[in-house]
Amino acid sequence: MSADGKRVGLFVPCYIDDFYPNVALSTLEVLEEHGFAVEYPRPQHCCGQPLLNNGLKEEAKDFAQHFVDLFEEYDYVVSPAGSCISTAKFRYEGLIKAQRLAAFTPKLFELCEFLHDVVGVENLKLKHSFPHRVGLHNSCHALRELQLASPSERNIPHFSKIEAVLSQVEGIEIVRPDRDECCGFGGTFSLQEHAVSAAMGRDRIADHRGKGVSIMTGVDRSCLMHMEGLARRDKTPMRFVHVAEILAGRTEVSDG
Repeated sequence: MSADGKRVGLFVPCYIDDFYPNVALSTLEVLEEHGFAVEYPRPQHCCGQPLLNNGLKEEAKDFAQHFVDLFEEYDYVVSPAGSCISTAKFRYEGLIKAQRLAAFTPKLFELCEFLHDVVGVENLKLKHSFPHRVGLHNSCHALRELQLASPSERNIPHFSKIEAVLSQVEGIEIVRPDRDECCGFGGTFSLQEHAVSAAMGRDRIADHRGKGVSIMTGVDRSCLMHMEGLARRDKTPMRFVHVAEILAGRTEVSDG
């Protein structure tokens, strides 16, 4: 498939920009490898999710307006964060004029969603191998709002756009958890209810460890960050890598 000169605006969430720049670079490389002209608009900032999570809709208006103003000109807007894309897709209602928002939101894609729906799994050109057994954490926004996979609590045939994309990486073995449950991060929830948040994260880690997994991946680095902190505190031998890093071959890990 040719990208046909389509312009892609790369949105990099705040925490990735500050703490995990390798995820942003990996996303850029994967998109460019598939022929897209990718631009990173420098005036970008937070999508407003923390404010919206706390019910501060008036305060979030400027963030939403800036986001749409900045990315409206692109053919696609792609981000390595399901929760941020979900915020702009589903939570800007009332903050942006309805007609304008309706024209804008179809352009928004999480990275795996974009590779699956726009590029097409059959057209993926993933040059790197990742010969590891990997546990896939399905984060809440990506699972239940973006519908990137079938939630385990629903009695429907299994599907996963994330698995479909990852399975194109040579040597990878993808392991599903017993249940799709929140890791407990939830942004400010992890601060307000830290004990519950930590317990939820440890449950997710235990689920994956019980399947012999020592590497966990997902489409939201915020969730992985939360569980990574718990694993380090508990001295649990587990590594956490973003899907984009696996797709781009920008990570070096060993099982153990």
